[in-house]
Amino acid sequence: MSFEVRAQRAVSDITDRRPVRGTWRRAYVRRLQVSDIVIVALAVGAAQVLRFGDTVGPPLALTAPLEVRYTVVSVVLGVAWAVCLTASGSRAERVIGSGTEEYRRLVGATLQLFGAVAIGSLLLRVDVARGYLAIALPLGLIGLMMERRLWRQWVSARRATGEFDHRVLVVGSRSAAAATAAAFSRSPEAGYRVVGLCTPGIEVGPEVTVDGRAIPVLGDDLDVLTAVRRSDADTVAVTATDNIGPGDLRRMAWELDPLGVELIVTSGLADIASVRLTHTVIADMPMLHVEKPRYDRAKSARKSVFDVCFALTALILIAPVLVAIAIAVKVTSPGPVFYQSERIGRGGKPFRMIKFRSMYADADAHISALIDAQGGNPVFFKLRDDPRVTPVGRVIRKFSLDELPQFFNVLRGEMSVVGPRPQVQREVDSYDGTMRRRLLVKPGVTGLWQVSGRSDLSPEDAMRLDLNYVENWSMVLDLLLVAKTIGAVTRGDGAY
Repeated sequence: MSFEVRAQRAVSDITDRRPVRGTWRRAYVRRLQVSDIVIVALAVGAAQVLRFGDTVGPPLALTAPLEVRYTVVSVVLGVAWAVCLTASGSRAERVIGSGTEEYRRLVGATLQLFGAVAIGSLLLRVDVARGYLAIALPLGLIGLMMERRLWRQWVSARRATGEFDHRVLVVGSRSAAAATAAAFSRSPEAGYRVVGLCTPGIEVGPEVTVDGRAIPVLGDDLDVLTAVRRSDADTVAVTATDNIGPGDLRRMAWELDPLGVELIVTSGLADIASVRLTHTVIADMPMLHVEKPRYDRAKSARKSVFDVCFALTALILIAPVLVAIAIAVKVTSPGPVFYQSERIGRGGKPFRMIKFRSMYADADAHISALIDAQGGNPVFFKLRDDPRVTPVGRVIRKFSLDELPQFFNVLRGEMSVVGPRPQVQREVDSYDGTMRRRLLVKPGVTGLWQVSGRSDLSPEDAMRLDLNYVENWSMVLDLLLVAKTIGAVTRGDGAY
């Protein structure tokens, strides 16, 4: 039977049962278009009123005998802004709702527009009020980013109820398919829910457990259409497998197209940031070039300058908070205000990490008994209801206030503002060659581990995130993690 006939039969089987794919995305894009226009109009209107004090504005300074008031300028700027947002693909279906690409395109389109306005005004000798542009740019950019963030939260809330999800069928070898399914499950905000697997040599097999969830094996990796009918999937993700070659992928794309099913080909590369990937085509075959790990950049002078400046500023701003916590610790339990614990820094060099004391003074004497009683991992021991923690300690731990004195370690050059988790000697002693890469950079006051679950993380996930940071460092990543940390510690999730 030809693939055209099979595709037609598949269409007749599932068209009546599955809603038109992408309906919610098209509606979402229309909402973004409307809200973008509203934000842009408010930004340019507010800039005009704040700069000139009225809604009309003075005439624009032109060399030609023509009077153009700033109301016209605001309308033209607003229209051009909306057009640039569309032309940049900031509302493309592939980027909306998750990831950083949507924000990158939004920021790029805005900066390019205002750069073009500045250059054009110089070339045409048009004196556009700089104060007007200086108000419109940040107001509009911040407003657009906040608007997109709110829409994402709305989508996340709908996805929590089972809406707006992509039903994904993963195709590949059993281990690769399970790893891909686990990657989807770690990012539920992206909206990809795995409903089945196709693995070589198995028509219908036993379920595969991924992150505590049983996923059925629906067939062989060469009979994807049958599995699509069984699972009602709207997305097929193909990962590493010996059975599927370039010709099979091409045929699969043709077979899935009449069904409106999206095809994704995953590289199988885990924890590699997009900045390290370059797409190229050689002999009509798409390829990904992977740059070497970026840990050497995490030791650059600009990161050190950022660390010192940020730590100094933070300590000045939070000085009253530090004093208040110190008093609370001192008056509520006997013992020193600060607790200094040995940690292993860059290159395996030990240092004394400073924290506010959150436990009773004799806490270290009881750790062996607690490990024996709880049956915990002596290397990565962490207890949710630790009896050694003082009442004040529970509060400052919940919001990570006990870690604020670590900014003094940053000033001493022992830590960085952002980096891997500070490690104790017993952890380091258990490292293999791969995990010792964490010691290539300074440990951080915050990091990926801080914004991804904190104490709720398993040791394996914490290690993976630390290696992810070491290999994919960038200054933008540091700034993003600092911003996310504020939200994480404010909520107090995952800390004990």
